[in-house]
Amino acid sequence: SEEVTNLQSQLASLERKNADFRKQINELSMKLQMAGQGKNQALYSAGPFGTVKALRTNPTVMPDESTNPRLAKILQQVAVKKEIIVAVANSNVKQTLEMWFTNIKRVGITNYLVVALDDSIENFCKSKDVPVYRRDPDEGIDSIGKTGGNHAVSALKFRILREFLQLGYSVLLSDIDIMFFQNPFDHLYGDSDIESMSDGHDNMTAYGFNDVFDEPSMGWARYAHTMRIWVFNSGFFFIRPTIPSIELLDRVAGRLSREPKSWDQAVFNEELFFPSHPGYEGLHASKRTMDIYLFMNSKVLFKTVRKSAQLRKLKPVIVHLNYHPDKEARMKAVIEFYVNGKQNALDHFPDGSE
Repeated sequence: SEEVTNLQSQLASLERKNADFRKQINELSMKLQMAGQGKNQALYSAGPFGTVKALRTNPTVMPDESTNPRLAKILQQVAVKKEIIVAVANSNVKQTLEMWFTNIKRVGITNYLVVALDDSIENFCKSKDVPVYRRDPDEGIDSIGKTGGNHAVSALKFRILREFLQLGYSVLLSDIDIMFFQNPFDHLYGDSDIESMSDGHDNMTAYGFNDVFDEPSMGWARYAHTMRIWVFNSGFFFIRPTIPSIELLDRVAGRLSREPKSWDQAVFNEELFFPSHPGYEGLHASKRTMDIYLFMNSKVLFKTVRKSAQLRKLKPVIVHLNYHPDKEARMKAVIEFYVNGKQNALDHFPDGSE
């Protein structure tokens, strides 16, 4: 109805203003932090109990256009507020890629870019009026990019994204098995080095919980408390152009080159979460987990949301078909459900994969 449309429009406007306000606070925090770097004197003292809050927003790097002048020119034309959605694709995923950018266009998002790994995808994007960037020849990347499967191509993104950050841009990295229903930049906090969607399927698994390990042979000390959290999904994360962010990309790309059988998502999380300990210096990057009902993985959708009368009413920002191999069929059904209003579009799928 017209009333619902007006309310949704007002809500979207408030969310955009809230996102801008958060970013202004972050910018002021960064300026304060930078003003104190290299100085012995303290710029501020601790306040009363319960009022102290540490800075978690690291300053951005100085943009260096000499890193890649051609990419810099493209980003100046496409990015909005120095932010851009980036996907990496080769010809093996052309049909899925078309579904990805068709949905982005439908939402009205303009600041997105496809990094083409072969001539076919570059020409395909140009024919569809999709912003595209083809990297300069690089034998190591090109050989994987032209023939690699999902995991091999996914691992390349950590090397490719570095130049975007060096140029001073924040990147929302997106796999192509993702459907967009709202502009994600209206829902990001932008206060951390890495802001990622979760593979968790409820509040506990996504945001962390105290998991008690029971070892009866220890008697009185049989219960040991452990902290658990489901991993960040390396197929959809927002990364700011900071030194810790670039260090993360370097660490992950370096390990993947040395450990070719490693899974990029596992390495991504190990580098983010493992603390410093004897013989190892951990990464000091700030992290934020995205709202699991706004940035929804397909396990949340098919196991929980579609079965709840209340949760079915929510409009997600994105849905990532990461838990299911029958991606295209489910992607089409998700579009039918959220875009075309077909209430039974999701009903015939099993919770998991067959």
